[in-house]
Amino acid sequence: MLTGSNAPLLLGFAAFSGTGKTELLTKLIPILVAQGLRLGIVKHAHHNFDVDQPSKDSYRLRHAGAQETLISSSRRWALMHELADDEEELTLSQLLERIDTENLDIILVEGFKRENFPKIELNRPSLGHPYLHPDDANIVALASDEAPPPNLKLPHLDLNNPPEIAAFIAGLHNGTVTP
Repeated sequence: MLTGSNAPLLLGFAAFSGTGKTELLTKLIPILVAQGLRLGIVKHAHHNFDVDQPSKDSYRLRHAGAQETLISSSRRWALMHELADDEEELTLSQLLERIDTENLDIILVEGFKRENFPKIELNRPSLGHPYLHPDDANIVALASDEAPPPNLKLPHLDLNNPPEIAAFIAGLHNGTVTP
């Protein structure tokens, strides 16, 4: 996916819906940014979504039939690309090709749990979902809100302790933690 000595660390968060991936990321991001790390985020959505509002010009232009809509201001820019009905959804690798990685230290990915790249599994046993790590060799740690399962051969992180998870991620980035 991302190669080269200057490539940012790519790390995903794999979990079933409702486990708290987005909630955890919103807590991790400020901790990692406060450490001077530059972050990129890729989020997978399983459904149709809009990033702009029906009353806004960009929405009206896109819905009028524009294949691509780029909106820009003095603070940010965003590019939206509409897939035709016969176009396949992009893979994570294809999406990463569209990101400017030169100014990033870490790219955190929410979703894409079936793709092959390093991930932290999030699991809340009380929700009744099976663990992903026994069947996914790309999982480098398990974060849960209960004691680790017996015979876990991965680092176990406290899902309710974002600073602990941030320290693990920073360690992966700087090479002091190896998966």
